[in-house]
Amino acid sequence: MQATRLTLMCHARTVAQKLACFPTNEPLEMDWQSAQGSRCRQFKGTPRVLCGPELRTRQTAELFGDDVEIVAALADCDFGRWKGSSIDDLQTAEPETLQAWLNDPTSAPHGGESVAQLGERVAAWLSTLEATPGHIVAITHPFVIRAALMQVLQGAAFNQIDVEPLSAIELRFNGRWRLRLMGTDPEGAH
Repeated sequence: MQATRLTLMCHARTVAQKLACFPTNEPLEMDWQSAQGSRCRQFKGTPRVLCGPELRTRQTAELFGDDVEIVAALADCDFGRWKGSSIDDLQTAEPETLQAWLNDPTSAPHGGESVAQLGERVAAWLSTLEATPGHIVAITHPFVIRAALMQVLQGAAFNQIDVEPLSAIELRFNGRWRLRLMGTDPEGAH
């Protein structure tokens, strides 16, 4: 039985990330157009490249080539009315609401998606990959990567996982999902 190899990669940095704001559908901060295809040899072979529907994930995916599949399940968490708001502003304007959201994964005071709902969406998507052998590279968002890790790790604290721009984590399924931390050596990424 051939294993499923899933590499989760965070999109490149955006201005919203730099300013600690909840995302909108903002573009990448970098000049991604001149870098198109620049990472297509990062992985051995030709992985299937997936990405979320947002502009920032589609632009990042183009660094890996032009054969990219957009997958709705890889969309960022819906932050409702908090889209575009800075964390600092929310800490000032509605500190109790923000803290309740941070402490309760079923809470969605912003009117969007709760962390628990995001987790259910990502879990359902992961289960569709279990019968898909081969290497898949999924360009997505920090919250989606955290949710995938929570499914694999089952119980670690969601808000204690930091996902940096262009970071990658690999999950493999061979009867059971396993986490594999990758090194920074491009020659070792296979």
